[in-house]
Amino acid sequence: MHVPDGFINAPTSAVTGVVAAGAIAVSLRGARRELDERTAPLAGLVAAFIFAVQMLNFPVAAGTSGHLLGGALAAILVGPYTGVLCVSVVLLMQGILFADGGLTALGVNITDMAIVTTVVAYAVFRALVKLLPRGRRTVTVASFVAALVSVPAAAVVFTLLYAVGGTTDVAIGKVATAMIGVHVLIGLGEAVITALTVGSVIAVRPDLVYGARDLRQRLKLRVNGELVDAPAASEPEPAPVAASSQRKLWVTGLVTSLVLAGFVSFYASASPDGLEKVAHDHGIDKTEKEHTYADSPLADYGVKDVSDARLSGGLAGVIGVGATVVAGSGVFWVVRRRRTAAETAGAARSSGSSGASESAPSSRAV
Repeated sequence: MHVPDGFINAPTSAVTGVVAAGAIAVSLRGARRELDERTAPLAGLVAAFIFAVQMLNFPVAAGTSGHLLGGALAAILVGPYTGVLCVSVVLLMQGILFADGGLTALGVNITDMAIVTTVVAYAVFRALVKLLPRGRRTVTVASFVAALVSVPAAAVVFTLLYAVGGTTDVAIGKVATAMIGVHVLIGLGEAVITALTVGSVIAVRPDLVYGARDLRQRLKLRVNGELVDAPAASEPEPAPVAASSQRKLWVTGLVTSLVLAGFVSFYASASPDGLEKVAHDHGIDKTEKEHTYADSPLADYGVKDVSDARLSGGLAGVIGVGATVVAGSGVFWVVRRRRTAAETAGAARSSGSSGASESAPSSRAV
């Protein structure tokens, strides 16, 4: 659903750019509360994994394909604020390195693919988690539904943006019907990928899944023949998980991303994705402008001057995964460092206040 330059006019693109910048600023602050020493490294990996899986277009209808958007997956694994940042990093890498998604349309793409999908998916996910019985299976089911809903939600928002700032004279009803119809099918693929990924991580390291926090069953006591909740008691902090376990998960995730982008992507569907198909069928693409970096060495997910298509695409995928994990990890390392600095400063102020109180001379009667 990467919107190219020329689909949306300049004023609407500028407004969405402001919205995207504001959301990223808010997400940078919110991510400080979501990330800790265990989950910060995972966030960069999630961004790289989303990049890799977005290269795997799957067929959804005759002559149409779809790919993961990733907002639901990121929000559930690392939190909604961090999720917005993950998808934004992916979109930035795709636009700059691979000429995928217009640079003037970057605000549109971040608003639609990062903000809308993440917010809608996490809202649906939290609602289902509260309604359904607690447990790991609930997290997986809620992930499926949340991802399924998030994709047509993004299609609706694109349709609204096109109604406001579209550059061609196309009946908005036709655009809405085509966009929502095909993206419901794409949403099914998104739901399957999201549920399988979340379920796999929960099976290995449930403590690292943001959406699975606070899902422990309350202890029940039988009093006078009735089951009642046991009084809340302070529980000891869980023992830190061995660094080797976390490192193994990170390495496994990175290797999986590299294999998907570097090898499996060659077998992805070559059909146009949902937006490209709708744009072509309804004439929306008549005003499309050439990407600023159309002649870049990695444009269209291939390495320039490498004649072998499989090798060219594979190298581009590996480079993309590497660039995304470095950029994402750098962003989240800075966010984590700022949280640590804030916590240290707060502790120092608290210690200073306590010390001042203890050292203050007591008053004596004269």
